[in-house]
Amino acid sequence: MQNSGEFKTPVIDNHAFNGHSMVARLKRVLVCSPRAAGWDQLSNANRWRELGFLHPPDFVNAQAQHDELCRRLEATGAEVLHLPAASDLSLDAVYTHDPSLMSDQGLIGLCLGKPNRIPEAQRHLEFCRRLGIPALDQIQPPGKTEAGDMVWLDSTTLLIGQGYRTNAAGIAQMRALLQPHSVEVLSAPLPYGPGPSACLHLMSLMSLLDEHTALVDLPWLAVETVELVQSRGYRFIEIEYSERERLACNVLSLGDKRLIALEENQETNQKLRQAGFDVETFPGSELCVNGGGGPTCLTRPLLRTT
Repeated sequence: MQNSGEFKTPVIDNHAFNGHSMVARLKRVLVCSPRAAGWDQLSNANRWRELGFLHPPDFVNAQAQHDELCRRLEATGAEVLHLPAASDLSLDAVYTHDPSLMSDQGLIGLCLGKPNRIPEAQRHLEFCRRLGIPALDQIQPPGKTEAGDMVWLDSTTLLIGQGYRTNAAGIAQMRALLQPHSVEVLSAPLPYGPGPSACLHLMSLMSLLDEHTALVDLPWLAVETVELVQSRGYRFIEIEYSERERLACNVLSLGDKRLIALEENQETNQKLRQAGFDVETFPGSELCVNGGGGPTCLTRPLLRTT
């Protein structure tokens, strides 16, 4: 595993990237360690309440949990790349899924709805540019977009949740950007939930496990979203609702019916195993539950293969 405190530009085939799937075999992924996000710096750590964390961050514990996640990813054959530290990154930068969206044509920089996270999109674009991965475009204000609200139902259909982090203007820009590439962008209304200060994404309520299965927090999904996803041939596995606050619905698909989940959610994980999935786990009490971002949130897939 690459030392998260150092940065060496990997050598990447400039065509070795893609998007449009959340369940194909994960081969290359971008992460940002707590160290790179400044969890060990007092000026960053002291902002925990402002950023919506549950308690002051424990850097040592969070870094150990992130290291364990990276070991799990590498053990499955994925190449794990580390975003380097930057002065404009905040605690939230560990949740690398949100600032960008990979497409078959290149990386899309998003315009995040949480103001402290806006610089992260540029950091993703710069990092990927050094790898030879082109930028397709970047969403601009007044559009707001976060990839935690974006779910690829299939290779030509992107479902985007509309809420406090992703607005109608952002969805309209995504639709205009992807329509020339034969991608249909659909919107899904998100509930008020815990309110604007909390982070409720579409992917807080559903995770795709394979081409036909979704893990869902069913009572919190809008009826039209439930009917839309079911009309696309998906069956649902419902989380254990007592584990909702521990991010039970946030599960990362590695492809080939393999998943990474939080070890704290034992009952939901058992449901997934009973449904035929191979579930790897890692501890996420400090890294994930404290900041509200699960295994998928911690990863920005750059390449998946069938």
